[in-house]
Amino acid sequence: MKKNIAIIMGGYSTEFEISIQSGNIVYQHIIEKYNAYCVHILNDKWVVVLNNGEEFFIDRADFSVAIKGEKIIFDCVFNTVHGTPGEDGHMQAYFALLNIPQTSCNLYQAALTFNKRDTLSVLKPYGIPMAKSVFYNKGEIINEDGIVEKLGLPCFIKANRAGSSFGITKVYKKEAIKKAIDVALQEDDEVLMESFLDGIEVSVGVITYQGKIKVLPVTEIVSDTDFFDYKAKYEGLSQEITPARITKTQAEEVSTLAKKIYEVLNMTGFSRSDFIFHNGKAHFIEINTNPGLSEMSILPQQANCANISLTELFTDVIEETIKTNKTFKI
Repeated sequence: MKKNIAIIMGGYSTEFEISIQSGNIVYQHIIEKYNAYCVHILNDKWVVVLNNGEEFFIDRADFSVAIKGEKIIFDCVFNTVHGTPGEDGHMQAYFALLNIPQTSCNLYQAALTFNKRDTLSVLKPYGIPMAKSVFYNKGEIINEDGIVEKLGLPCFIKANRAGSSFGITKVYKKEAIKKAIDVALQEDDEVLMESFLDGIEVSVGVITYQGKIKVLPVTEIVSDTDFFDYKAKYEGLSQEITPARITKTQAEEVSTLAKKIYEVLNMTGFSRSDFIFHNGKAHFIEINTNPGLSEMSILPQQANCANISLTELFTDVIEETIKTNKTFKI
């Protein structure tokens, strides 16, 4: 008998549309093997959306759905929600309480890695190279001179808890710092400011595949914009080259570093970590625990380069999740 799989997508953040795209791709690649259902997680409703557009409300008491008189219980949830509440630990905690397996990392890892500042603080004692940083919280006094003295110019000012490059600005002048902070505050009450790292930008997918940690081929990112922002990521203004045009030594260095980060953070499921080779050394930028999953997204490109089809990639994580039941035991 086919297993019932709920693919949750959407969410409450500005990454909503990107998440819908990822979720639909997963649906297309698993529908033959599973009873797959697209579940839209929206601010005002959680609904199963059928191919004909019909909607059926999720019963949040047990995450079941009644469709035409039949109550459907899900064997596993495939989490493709980017941003809140699917990437920050909220959905992970909810499914943990219901003891329903879900494909992304556990609730603590999700909450930690969604918070860029906390992730950097946890990794720093392990000797992970990273940019210099300054933290700011809404309502605090902005010390432009102190920021420039610590970080130099240009520097990056970004929302602490946001994805897809929303709320991020590359700042060239001291006078632009306050406006950049205001942009970041539209996404989050916490702000992360970092020194500019000049060098080759790469992204490394690390996943659990066939029961083992697997590092995927490295992707080089060449942006037509000033940095790898939303337009570069989603409007075709960048080249994503897999495998990256870096030396074998560089590829081994950044792959080892990405795996170490995955292990230190006790990750499971899919992840994608971003780095910049600054002064010849890989520096960690951030980790994404629910990366984009469309055919043109970076992680699927890397899987393809490793001769792993999307159907194999998605099926494996579902079966591994059900097998190990990666929920937090209350």
